[in-house]
Amino acid sequence: MVTAYDFTMARLLDEGGADILLVGDSLGMVVQGHPTTLPVTVEEICYHGRAVMRGAHRAHVVGDMPFMSFQVSPTQAVENAGKLMKDGCFESVKLEGGEEVAEHVRRIVNAGIPVMGHVGLTPQSVHAMGGFKVQGKGDDAERIVNGARALEEAGCYAIVLEAIPPDLAEEVTASVSVPTIGIGAGPRCDGQVLVCYDLLGMYRDLKPKFAKRFAEVGDQIVGAVRSYVGEVQARSFPATEHSFKPNNATTVQRSAPIAPLPVVIDPAEIPPHWQTH
Repeated sequence: MVTAYDFTMARLLDEGGADILLVGDSLGMVVQGHPTTLPVTVEEICYHGRAVMRGAHRAHVVGDMPFMSFQVSPTQAVENAGKLMKDGCFESVKLEGGEEVAEHVRRIVNAGIPVMGHVGLTPQSVHAMGGFKVQGKGDDAERIVNGARALEEAGCYAIVLEAIPPDLAEEVTASVSVPTIGIGAGPRCDGQVLVCYDLLGMYRDLKPKFAKRFAEVGDQIVGAVRSYVGEVQARSFPATEHSFKPNNATTVQRSAPIAPLPVVIDPAEIPPHWQTH
């Protein structure tokens, strides 16, 4: 499973073989630039969901239920899950929490909507947890196991295990019959999930311990744009092969070469966080 937020990325991830595309509320951080996922709305998830669905041809597409879209009551949870399915074009929804949201899950499933669960580090509870910290240590392990079992009993078809010790993730995986999908939970889960920008090395403000960069696309983008800017300023782009046929049969000969464009931005003035590392 990989996160996706737009048509082009979804199409590429689908072509690459991702089985599940998650339109996660992580878009609040990696797309919108917020420090947490909390500001994301149902409408925003739906907007990105419609784009991702148009790019996915084989992958299953899941929509995150954002903060305060389900916590108030099971009735609210069913209504917003239905909105994600209808307005976001999703094939299932994902929500965070364990035993405390089991009844919400049960009601959503009874309404005919598939639900993916999520236990361990639940980013929507970041302030209650005191930050993005590993969960399930010591006596807290029982809470994670019980939460996963409650979600399975309520009807979840899969459960995300985030930022928990690998031995606990293995225990949870053995204790439930539905697939577990790990992120920072070791190799013994049934599947894995990464944020696409982490996987591709594009979100350079934060590098979680569990996120392997399978490419450094961020550096490649910066390098490509610098090359583009340089060629535009030097008047070497667009060249003849990038231009349409002129109206005149013969190319107009200029009496003098075109002067290079002035440098608009002094590289020394570029903020450090814009530069490659």
